[in-house]
Amino acid sequence: MGFGHSHSKKRKLVRRVRSASSAAQHDLAHTEGKDHHEAAGHQFQPGRHHHAEHGQPFPDLPSSHHPHPDHPMGYPWKPVEHPEHDKSGKAPAGHPHPEVFDPAIRQGAWAKYREEELGSKGWQNEVDRCIAHGLEAAPSIKDRSISCFARGELPHFAGINTFIKSHYLEDVHKVSQYEAAVIGVPFDIGTTYRSGTRFGPQGIRRISALYGTYNYEMGVDLRESLKICDVGDVFAIANIEKGFDQISKAVAHVRSSGVFPIMLGGDHSIGYPNVRGIAPYIDGPVGIIHIDRHVDTQETDMDERMHTTPWFHATNIPNAPAVNLVQLGIGGWQAPRPGVKVGRSRGTTVLTIDDIENIGVEKAAEIALDVAWKGAKAVYLSFDVDSLDSGFVPGTGWPEPGGFLPREVLKLLKLVAREGLCGMEVVEVAPSYDPSDMTALVATRAIMDVVATLVNEGKLGHKPPTKLPPPPYWPKRKPGKRSKK
Repeated sequence: MGFGHSHSKKRKLVRRVRSASSAAQHDLAHTEGKDHHEAAGHQFQPGRHHHAEHGQPFPDLPSSHHPHPDHPMGYPWKPVEHPEHDKSGKAPAGHPHPEVFDPAIRQGAWAKYREEELGSKGWQNEVDRCIAHGLEAAPSIKDRSISCFARGELPHFAGINTFIKSHYLEDVHKVSQYEAAVIGVPFDIGTTYRSGTRFGPQGIRRISALYGTYNYEMGVDLRESLKICDVGDVFAIANIEKGFDQISKAVAHVRSSGVFPIMLGGDHSIGYPNVRGIAPYIDGPVGIIHIDRHVDTQETDMDERMHTTPWFHATNIPNAPAVNLVQLGIGGWQAPRPGVKVGRSRGTTVLTIDDIENIGVEKAAEIALDVAWKGAKAVYLSFDVDSLDSGFVPGTGWPEPGGFLPREVLKLLKLVAREGLCGMEVVEVAPSYDPSDMTALVATRAIMDVVATLVNEGKLGHKPPTKLPPPPYWPKRKPGKRSKK
């Protein structure tokens, strides 16, 4: 049986009062002189707090909530009997406090009920596979879902790491059996300062073992909703143009099979061959959303197509026009002027960190979607970890202070993914500069959040049916959006 809650009328902050002890009520003081009932032994005078049962006044304490003598939970009003209102629509009519707790508008409660709908068939299949391939556990092990050899997600510290312990697909001819495929691109000869991103795919896969497949607040379990595999790494030749050819062929193979490609870089030069591998399989223009601190639009750097040049060449692809390129987070002291001139001449769209701080992440995402999708049939997402403030991502080749906070960029990524994507890349993770693996963890989280968003929005995999209201954490869509699966 529920008996409600209290809140300050002035500040409208929800407060819970659970103790009937007079002494405990002093910690829950509210605005002086507001709505005091005649609780036994209490005489209220402005500026003077008094409990008769204590035998002394407390002049320095403000007036506080006092338990109503009839309320079993110690609330300061006469109890109103009603069912527990921990589900949407359960609060009784005429409840004395209008700001009642409603799961429909609180993510924490919404996600609690959403978990019940996700199912567990994928988990059971994994347990069965682990036992079949890794032997049953020793007789002394009580939990018979554990295998003798580690073959699945658990334990997180063991096993051979693919991305989030997903299935390693050795025969890439069978990739069409999956809905998403992770492709490692260990290529860093396009770097112009600190190398080491060739180890990015290894670093991302290693720290991805920390994660499970379920996200509480998003209400999604990728094990239950998505057929995802890891096809391993591209054999990246130590020559820029030959390396690009290898990358484009690998990405094209996955995309042409109807599978969503997820590229683990590698330096940012791979953006060009990645788009080159996808664009021929899109029936119309491809927009590009590029999250970075650097414009990366100059034609050459040191006479080669380096990691400062991908979008000059990607927007030369006939169906990847520069007018559909939007760049978010640009700024700092690493913006070569030749690239700025290209952006000006080709009509790209750039929002700096200051722009995004001033207009807000939600508005920035709305602009990005409008630009990238204008007349386009698909959008490609490029996420450079150095878009974050360098304090959060030391393991990168071109760290730059003043970038995004992790929470900001994760929200931005989820918002721009809502309308669907034709592929995504995460680039510039250089693990050797970050022994804590936090940079690689940011990359992992970015991928997970984007993929989960695609699942939740019905753009990828299978979203389990729900009887719940829409999740409470998204802004409303603009009417007439353009997305198609």
